[in-house]
Amino acid sequence: MQKIKITMNNQVFTANIEDNATTAALLAKIPLELPMLNLYSRELTYRFKNALPANEQRTSGYTVGDIAYWAPRHSFVIFYRQTGEVISALQKIGHINHGDLNVLRHAGNVMMTFEKA
Repeated sequence: MQKIKITMNNQVFTANIEDNATTAALLAKIPLELPMLNLYSRELTYRFKNALPANEQRTSGYTVGDIAYWAPRHSFVIFYRQTGEVISALQKIGHINHGDLNVLRHAGNVMMTFEKA
């Protein structure tokens, strides 16, 4: 399974990523430095100008650490807190498997760097 490295300030996270068209489109853009917005006290989000392919999107819940793409707003999302919400048009990209996700709760809006691991 392919991995990406995510850096925020001095915090480093690694994530396993899915094999799908959305992930392939994202990997083609890496390395990336993105201004992530802290939204709804549950996620960090960046909205791409143009849509990424999302052929496997579905309505589903999420787990803390999931990385996803929300197709309606072209939103790249990292979930750091569980609210129990079920979200429509969600395309899974991967899951953070290493790093302290609790720091994301207090991050506010933050720059994050994404690289192939």
